[in-house]
Amino acid sequence: MNRRIVLAQRPTGLPRETDFRLEEAAVPEPAEGEILVRAQFLSLDPYMRGRMNEGASYAPGVALGEVMVGGAVGEVIASRHPTFGEGDIAQVYTGWQQFGVAAGENAHKVDPALAPISTSLGVLGMPGITAYFGLLDVGQPQTGETVVVSGAAGAVGSLVGQIARIKGCRVVGVAGSDAKVAWVTDELGFAGAFNYKTTADYGVTLSELCPDGVDVYFDNVGGAISDAVLPRMKIGGRISVCGQISQYNLNAPEIGPRQTWHFIVKRLVMRGFLVFDYADRYSEALQELAGWVREGTLSYREDIVAGLDRAPAAFIGMLQGDNIGKRLIRMDS
Repeated sequence: MNRRIVLAQRPTGLPRETDFRLEEAAVPEPAEGEILVRAQFLSLDPYMRGRMNEGASYAPGVALGEVMVGGAVGEVIASRHPTFGEGDIAQVYTGWQQFGVAAGENAHKVDPALAPISTSLGVLGMPGITAYFGLLDVGQPQTGETVVVSGAAGAVGSLVGQIARIKGCRVVGVAGSDAKVAWVTDELGFAGAFNYKTTADYGVTLSELCPDGVDVYFDNVGGAISDAVLPRMKIGGRISVCGQISQYNLNAPEIGPRQTWHFIVKRLVMRGFLVFDYADRYSEALQELAGWVREGTLSYREDIVAGLDRAPAAFIGMLQGDNIGKRLIRMDS
């Protein structure tokens, strides 16, 4: 049987475990051109919260009773696609389930000899590619500039900060615990960071950490943190908008931004992006990311929770910031 987690009801505000349902179904059969994958790791990502809603977005929402969306990596146990054979490892988007069918043309073969297969969902997967293009293509940092990263200890933010450091920038992070601040400064090479949950005045602290202003802001969070960064942007500054996790669980959207005169006076550029915008350049990012990992200049941390049944609680916890690095579900054997 195939154990899977489906969306039971649409959440109001922060999701609850009762919004999900664990159920069993028959193991699916691959059609021509498809592969059947037994997942070994599942990816948990903030974007999934938006997919739980109804309404138009960049991708359709999950229908009630459907398997929760998401990336997975595991063993191909049946194949009707010429690129994949039984026993291969594939990264697919089959959602929160033990067994999933995917079109072979949309699957990515993973070489377990190069790196742990879980990295295909993290540093060598969507989060890594997001960090790479969101910073380098959208933010366009230059050597010697100051880069501020919100969500600095998350799967994407922790990589953004390190890539900026590799490119010769001074990096300041915003994170949600003292342990996260210590990790990004002591181990990842951030020049400074602060815990927004215990900081009374974000603006004052940012001014202390960025006395010459901010050239690039990589925004994973939005809200009050972004309100504090904006007045401290330098002339010609760039803002790369990757996520708005502070807004995902609100019952009504906040109004903003309210400080747009800074865009005029300082000639700022603010641009949102999706990693799928760069689909034809994924190999470029992965080649450079893998090189940095091999060299030891790019570190990563995986926050692994064991068991499919724990996915809802682990996902809710991630939305509240209880993870450090990339949150994954390790499937039961």
